[in-house]
Amino acid sequence: MTAAAPDGVAATPLVDIAGVTFRYGETDGTLALSGLDLKVRKGEFAAVVGPSGCGKSSLMKLVTGLMPVTSGTLAVAGAPVRGPLKIVGMAFQNPTLLPWRDVLSNTMLPLEIVRPHRGQLRRKRAEYEAQARALLATVGLRGFEKRNPWMLSGGMQQRASLCRALIHQPELLMLDEPFAALDAFTREELWGVLQNLWMERRFTCILVTHDLREAAYLADVVHVMSARPGRIVATHTIDLPRPRTVESTFDPHFIDIVHGIRAEIAQARSEVPDEPTDLKGAA
Repeated sequence: MTAAAPDGVAATPLVDIAGVTFRYGETDGTLALSGLDLKVRKGEFAAVVGPSGCGKSSLMKLVTGLMPVTSGTLAVAGAPVRGPLKIVGMAFQNPTLLPWRDVLSNTMLPLEIVRPHRGQLRRKRAEYEAQARALLATVGLRGFEKRNPWMLSGGMQQRASLCRALIHQPELLMLDEPFAALDAFTREELWGVLQNLWMERRFTCILVTHDLREAAYLADVVHVMSARPGRIVATHTIDLPRPRTVESTFDPHFIDIVHGIRAEIAQARSEVPDEPTDLKGAA
């Protein structure tokens, strides 16, 4: 039975994955995903968790069009994915900011690459720069626009990375463990920053994380993957009101949700994979 869509979330999926299998290399390559089904509705914040090596990062590569599926169907915004998508923004565990560019020009980088913005950049530069400055101010980086990345803390760099991922107003934001390298206090602070951005802009988001508290704090829905070859084995609807706060994570209901997800992953870890557990390419 399909759960009712939360407020601001469309009933139809933006990401629709059915029976997807993905293997690295030829027929003897690592089988990363097998028979994976996943729907993420437009405007929804979804998290994907699972054992190490279960294929979470492989799933990210498929959804963004960086790699093709081996079999099955994968559609984004109603169209089959056949290559990199311009409607997607991405942020990673490491901020990957260009060290020779300042924060403002790093933030504006996608506008130089993604159509139609790259064709309009010269004519609309002042408008785009104002948008970038406003976005940086939203995440607390007002006054740091002309600083280089190496002059910023890790948390500030990750804020800039989020701005870069959102500057071209993507329909879908893909986050691959974006806060994993940060200390606990900075990580929790950035949960709030990301939640505020999502509540303001209502983009669709898929977050891959190993942090179950992070998944429950940020997501509307948490999908649990099996051991490799990965597939979705459980889905948890997070029925907590927004905005959520760090104090929310001490609520007994929140703790019960996290324990339930943890139990699903423990069960997934105990399953015997179909192929030898070499982890080649199956992060």
